[in-house]
Amino acid sequence: MKLVLLLWLMTAIVQDGVQRRVRNWLVIAGIALALAALALDLQPFELTWPQALLGGAAAFGGLLCFYAFGLMGAGDVKFAGALGLWVGLPPLLPIWVAASLLAGLHGLLWLALQRWPLAPRLALALSGRPGGGGSRPRPIPLAAYLAVSTIAFMAWRAGG
Repeated sequence: MKLVLLLWLMTAIVQDGVQRRVRNWLVIAGIALALAALALDLQPFELTWPQALLGGAAAFGGLLCFYAFGLMGAGDVKFAGALGLWVGLPPLLPIWVAASLLAGLHGLLWLALQRWPLAPRLALALSGRPGGGGSRPRPIPLAAYLAVSTIAFMAWRAGG
């Protein structure tokens, strides 16, 4: 099931990284696969039902506050909830911190390129607005950074 989780995470990286959106089908697939892994006793982190449900609720609830204040999209919140079902509560904090650091670096680079347009194509790519269109910029693909951080966590855990 680790391979299934890895494929789901990689799909999220591509989808959020390119489109700056996390589609509902991806979130639903992640939830369904996580629940199937639990039901079939194939959970890659050997979580119990309560541990997985607590992780999902904590991830969703924790990021819901940011969504309520307009600081992130609903897709990021839903993705985090599905991710919490996979990893449980203990790894959520380091995954969230790593993803937040990556998102912060992304944002700083985007702001710097807005101010000093040394690489306009890179600034456009970081803005999340292909061709410069769209209703508003979506510069930070948090779900993609959550997925990258989770893959790093999985690699660190496998090596440790």
